[in-house]
Amino acid sequence: MTVYMTMDSPLGELLLVGEESATGVTLTSLAFPGQKRRREAQPGWRRDEAVFTDIVRQLGAYFAGELQEFEVDYASGGTPFQERVWAALETIPYGSTVSYGQLAERAGAPRTAVRAVAAAIGANPLLIFRPCHRVIGADGSLTGYAGGLARKERLLAVEGALQTA
Repeated sequence: MTVYMTMDSPLGELLLVGEESATGVTLTSLAFPGQKRRREAQPGWRRDEAVFTDIVRQLGAYFAGELQEFEVDYASGGTPFQERVWAALETIPYGSTVSYGQLAERAGAPRTAVRAVAAAIGANPLLIFRPCHRVIGADGSLTGYAGGLARKERLLAVEGALQTA
């Protein structure tokens, strides 16, 4: 059964989507309003805030600067290349950034594969949990983020990876 809820956050409303099972919920998507490729609640989905209680608690602690690693079950569901890139995303420590070229190398692709890596990052359905906000341009600039560059900047500031004015 697909379940969902929305929650307020410092970055705006978040849409959490998951698959419920006897052992809990497996998160399949976390999305912002206006996000590219954002999933929307569908007929037949059940709104159920109770199954997301622990995820909401962890997100609150993250935004408060009290949590650096999430303990959330989530689904993958990408192509083999996307899965490699997403796994490489998960190796970027809290408070750190890497360039698209560095991430390509971590994913076992040549540094020249930055466009393919960027496309895989853009297809990431689990923003924040799979930290694509930690990938920046080779020159240190903030580039590309499905949730918008202002949100990327805020997430990096929460982690202390970026100083805001």
